[in-house]
Amino acid sequence: MIKKIVIIGPESTGKSTLCEQLAAHYNTVWCPEYAREYLLQNGTNYTFDDLATIAKGQVALEDEYVGKVENQESRKVRKLTEPGSVLPDLQTSGLLFLDTDMYVMKVWCEFVFGRCHRFILDEIVARKYDLYLLCNTDLPWTKDELREYPDLESRQTLFKMYKDILMNQSTPWVEIKGSNDDRLKIAIEATDKLLYEHQH
Repeated sequence: MIKKIVIIGPESTGKSTLCEQLAAHYNTVWCPEYAREYLLQNGTNYTFDDLATIAKGQVALEDEYVGKVENQESRKVRKLTEPGSVLPDLQTSGLLFLDTDMYVMKVWCEFVFGRCHRFILDEIVARKYDLYLLCNTDLPWTKDELREYPDLESRQTLFKMYKDILMNQSTPWVEIKGSNDDRLKIAIEATDKLLYEHQH
């Protein structure tokens, strides 16, 4: 069974960096944010309907990465059956880190347009994850051509929206804060705990 860990939070809170570091640490892959690619190609003057397109692209990308992890796992299993094979480190098997999910799309829709697409709400119900890592706004904001909310007030409002969502759902979640090193340490501890619980 693949374990899916989602990194969420406002923009410029180190989500992609953390995904990259965690995937390297656990020798697996991470699923990037479809919105970045879409906005770089189509410009940042997006509409409400564009967000539905982005959400569908994200879901398809996630499914593609689930397939990549499944292929990795089946290769490991085949190796196990070869004569003289060494057991792989089962600790790290079947992990997929996700740089976003439909909660992010929901917050984005509601924050900018005051409403949310039915498709996004349906996908929130349909998709299951194993752990959320919520990134706090305590990193300095970094300018980027796609980022929209440099002001602390918006960032804190968005963070609160994410936190409220996570507090009202059943998947375990952990807040990620502090320096980059602290963030990685907290994230690895939370992931190790998930893997340990899964195996015992």
